[in-house]
Amino acid sequence: MSRRTPAFILFLFIHCLAIGQTELNSLLLKLDEAMNKRDVYDTSKNLRISNLEELLNEENISLENKYFLTNKIIGEYEKYSFDSALDYIEQNIGVAKQIGNINFEKESRLKLAKLLVTSGRYKEAIDVLNEIQRQELPEKLLNLYYFSFKEGYSGLSFYTSVKRIKANYSQLYATYQDSLLQRLDQNSDESLALIEKGFRDQRAIENALRINAQRLSNVESGTPKYSLITFERSLLFELSGRIEEQKKFLILSAISDITASVKDNASLTVLAMIYFREGDIERAHRYIDFSVADAEKFNSKLRFVNISNTLSVISKAYEEKSLEQQKELKKMLVFISILALFLVITIIYIYRQIKRLSSARKSLKEANNQLQSLNEKLQFTNADLNRLYNELSDSDRIKEQYIGTFLNLYSDYINKLDTYRKMVRKYIVSNKTKSLLEMTKSKQLIDNELNIFYENFDKSFLHIYPNFVEQFNGLLQDDKQITIKDTNSLNTELRIFALIRLGISSSSKISKILRYSVNTIYNYRVKVKNNALNRNDFEDMVKKIS
Repeated sequence: MSRRTPAFILFLFIHCLAIGQTELNSLLLKLDEAMNKRDVYDTSKNLRISNLEELLNEENISLENKYFLTNKIIGEYEKYSFDSALDYIEQNIGVAKQIGNINFEKESRLKLAKLLVTSGRYKEAIDVLNEIQRQELPEKLLNLYYFSFKEGYSGLSFYTSVKRIKANYSQLYATYQDSLLQRLDQNSDESLALIEKGFRDQRAIENALRINAQRLSNVESGTPKYSLITFERSLLFELSGRIEEQKKFLILSAISDITASVKDNASLTVLAMIYFREGDIERAHRYIDFSVADAEKFNSKLRFVNISNTLSVISKAYEEKSLEQQKELKKMLVFISILALFLVITIIYIYRQIKRLSSARKSLKEANNQLQSLNEKLQFTNADLNRLYNELSDSDRIKEQYIGTFLNLYSDYINKLDTYRKMVRKYIVSNKTKSLLEMTKSKQLIDNELNIFYENFDKSFLHIYPNFVEQFNGLLQDDKQITIKDTNSLNTELRIFALIRLGISSSSKISKILRYSVNTIYNYRVKVKNNALNRNDFEDMVKKIS
């Protein structure tokens, strides 16, 4: 057992890797599909914005409604276009001043600070925040106030090289983070995000992953928050060296960014660098080009800074690979040219050989054509003879069967008439005319004879065409097929079409034979034809049943 254990563990490890790779490939296909549909998602985003702007431009709109509508437009532009979001925030500051609502004005200035800080303009964001008096802020705006300060000093600390200034920014970041954390609900996403970041900074990866999973369970793909949480999860897997898991959540984040039309994103840039390091230059180049287009759309200086280094490295590698491919193509072109020359020489040689044999082939072709023509005529003749033979055989078989049946029935009816004659004579001689009259009033005798007629007809017909019912049902719709209890008998519909198969197509003749009215026969025929797969050719196909 101890010898098998390592082999089993190795097999299980390889199996898990295969499953993980399959999942990753599936996600990459979904990412490619989302990238191809970027214009569709952006069109939907622009339509929502246009609808809001139409409402904003309506006549007689109140300043308060204008303020709230502008806030909605800012929300749409916040991660879509920095310039447009900035323009509407500044408009809303003016609207707030017109209203005379100081809280509206402070809220708009905090939104301005948040926009600046999330787009990498940390110093400008801090300047805007310093213009706001903290003690004058209403309770509901304090969280945004602390959040903007926290993010601003976090960015300044990260990008500052001077140790003394960096330490000061770090201290301010920690202070505002603590202030924000004390105010937040412990189960809110903002609070959990801060706790997760604390674990991440301490490299307590498993604890951070647990918090991240809790946050992820409360959001849906296609939202900016889902994109952010999955991106932060990818950072945790990067820190623990689990690259495949990192790629998985970067892909999920990128798909969510694209479907939500989030242009201020980082997932695809990081993913491009990973695939560049793995040697997949084409995929890396495609991803980084896509990221550059998004960064240009949003106009984020921070994104341009992050992308520029990656872009230059990947673009250079892509150009080098393109040059290598061009060299290979030139070599292949020379090789193909040599092959083409050889092919031309070969074709000339083959052409000369074909030319020498053309006259002989022409004569042989003419002879073959004549022989083929004779064979076709012979085949047509044989086919006609076979058809005529089969028709004659079938006709003789039917005639023999029905002549025998007719003679038997005729003999039986003579005997029955004689018996009936004797019985009538007996009743008359015995002066039982009243009883005889009563007997003639009853239809029982006719019904009995009619049943005997049907029975003899069914047996004779099914003897000649044993597969009639099966083939007839094959011409009907599946749920409209006729089922009979006794395989040796037919029902009324089948008897009608059995007579049609025998060549009796007239409803009046069929009605006389089966003793039904002409209307009844007509209705049966129409009903069955309506259930046919091919109504127009149905009766012709019945006549061909063998």
